[in-house]
Amino acid sequence: MTALILVLYGSLLAATAVAVWRRPVVALYLFIVGLALHNLAMALLYDAGVHGYALDVVKAWKEVLLAVAVARVAVDAIRVRKLPFRPRSVDWLALGFAAIVCLYAAIPQDALDGVAGTKAILYGLRHSLVPVIAYFLGRSLGLTRDDLRKLGWTLLGAAAAVAAGGLIDLYAVNVEWWRSSGAVGYFRSELGFVYHGPGGLPDNFAFNTADGLFRRLVSSFISPLATAFMLVVALLFAGVAWQSRRQRPLAVALVAVCSAGLLFTLSRSSLLAFAGGLVVLAIAVRRWWPVAAAAAVVVAGLVFAVSFTSIAPETHFFPADLPYQQEQARKHGGLPGGGSLALNPGEPSLRSHWLNLRDGIETVVRHPHGYGLGNAGATASRFGVPLRAGESNYTEIGVEAGLAGALLLIAWSLALLVGLIRSTWAATDGVIRNATAGTAAALAAVLALAIQTDAYGVPWLAYCLWWLAGSLVGRSDRGELLP
Repeated sequence: MTALILVLYGSLLAATAVAVWRRPVVALYLFIVGLALHNLAMALLYDAGVHGYALDVVKAWKEVLLAVAVARVAVDAIRVRKLPFRPRSVDWLALGFAAIVCLYAAIPQDALDGVAGTKAILYGLRHSLVPVIAYFLGRSLGLTRDDLRKLGWTLLGAAAAVAAGGLIDLYAVNVEWWRSSGAVGYFRSELGFVYHGPGGLPDNFAFNTADGLFRRLVSSFISPLATAFMLVVALLFAGVAWQSRRQRPLAVALVAVCSAGLLFTLSRSSLLAFAGGLVVLAIAVRRWWPVAAAAAVVVAGLVFAVSFTSIAPETHFFPADLPYQQEQARKHGGLPGGGSLALNPGEPSLRSHWLNLRDGIETVVRHPHGYGLGNAGATASRFGVPLRAGESNYTEIGVEAGLAGALLLIAWSLALLVGLIRSTWAATDGVIRNATAGTAAALAAVLALAIQTDAYGVPWLAYCLWWLAGSLVGRSDRGELLP
């Protein structure tokens, strides 16, 4: 079975690589759709018996396509002996961040008090550099008006499919199926993450309260957070699809499905970031309606969070899960009731985020020269390295690449956001204006999320959002560079 799957996969990947070589922007379409399905597909392959190096080969499809696109851009640049874009300050900041990350990958760990091994360092390097590479691909290729229109519908359609699938799963698929789907083995044996949710599923698979255990929408990402991040980006980018009067009813329907899906993820940080993104959208398009929409999002999020336990399906832990859960209850005390989900500062998830942020900041201040790559975040957890910081991209980068690395990441991110807003102000074509404004708003939302979670390292965001941002920053309607 494994051999047959690898042959079929190899044939499909080869054909796809040819398409990407001919037109590298094809990779962006594939990332938007493929990365949304990636975790579920890998879990099902694991369940089918594809393990170890064989599954590693399949998982590498995204890196292969990214490398093919980069190679095509490099070959074209060498052929004409000219860079595909004129470097700007935002590009130099991106290069500076990439350079310091590479430097910290090369510095011996014992010189920095770090203990990560070679594999953890390489994974940390990938984590930090993929968004930079995707950004420069966007800068090199640009996107036409027609590309943006098609990408807008692809993104909104894919997000609505993820939301619809997640809503169906929420009420029609029980936790027993998920436990036996291959997801537990994939996360534990292939990725190295030991979770303590129902049946060994991710901890945030369900929401644990004094009123019971309730399902959250996880969809094909098998994660409420990654699903919420995609939905936030799609909703903020939806103005591209909205631009078509004839197809506007379809856009309204897709937006409604995405909005429902976002609520059922119960990701309160994503809803707040979405509201913040709408405020940035208002600044970019110079209209007041997104501010009113932001207020409506906050109100809807609060109402939904308070009533969540009355709406969401209830699930259960398995007997093997109970010793761990009982131990956590003894250590941390009781759980809040359903009516206090939204604002209770003692709720374990909220408390964990802010404690990790505080501890991470203290670590960076005490050790500003960093510990080296692989000593923070999911990479450290995956490879058994003592966790120096987690859950905030800024403290994670500060721990791995020093305070200088964190400051460069922040400076690049803010310069990119300002550049996208300036590009929106310069645009006159409706599709290009809405795409650039939506990308600016989505980037602002993700940068806010990165304060208390690893949004920068979510593959769907790393490959898709930073590519879009690179394609649209500093460009006029005709694709010319702004001064």
